[in-house]
Amino acid sequence: MAKKMASQGTPATAALAAAGVSFVVHPYAHDPGTASYGLEAAEVLGIDPQRVFKTLMVEVEGRLAVAIVPVSGNLDLKSVAAALGAKKAVMADPKAAERRTGYVVGGISPLGQRQPSSTVVDESALAFSTVLVSGGRRGLDIELAPADLIRLTKAITAPIGTTDKRQG
Repeated sequence: MAKKMASQGTPATAALAAAGVSFVVHPYAHDPGTASYGLEAAEVLGIDPQRVFKTLMVEVEGRLAVAIVPVSGNLDLKSVAAALGAKKAVMADPKAAERRTGYVVGGISPLGQRQPSSTVVDESALAFSTVLVSGGRRGLDIELAPADLIRLTKAITAPIGTTDKRQG
């Protein structure tokens, strides 16, 4: 996979470049009226939604954590809590997520966050040679090997996604 840099780098692309990781940048025209950033990316880029992953911030026992699941389904909060050794997880306050990561909602990348958090990647990512995640702004996705995503975010993998196709 060839490395491409966006004309406007982000902390995510800078982190990948600094780590020497091969990645491809996929910019696209973001529609501000879209209801689902992840499904929008999959559709506009013409990529299977099971290979496009959304980055969600959750709160587990008073601390923020990152959950990365395919845009074709939903996050199972009980499963992500269990993966992190807790009983309960809730979706994080969007403003808290933005402060913690340095990114805006809809453009939160799991890479290059202001303050790294415990991270769980849905195990389905391992079925693909490459996956896409947010590149750090709306309208920018980054394609990379799941092993690189897991290594750079110090993530664990677990079955944390559902196959409910209604949300993305």
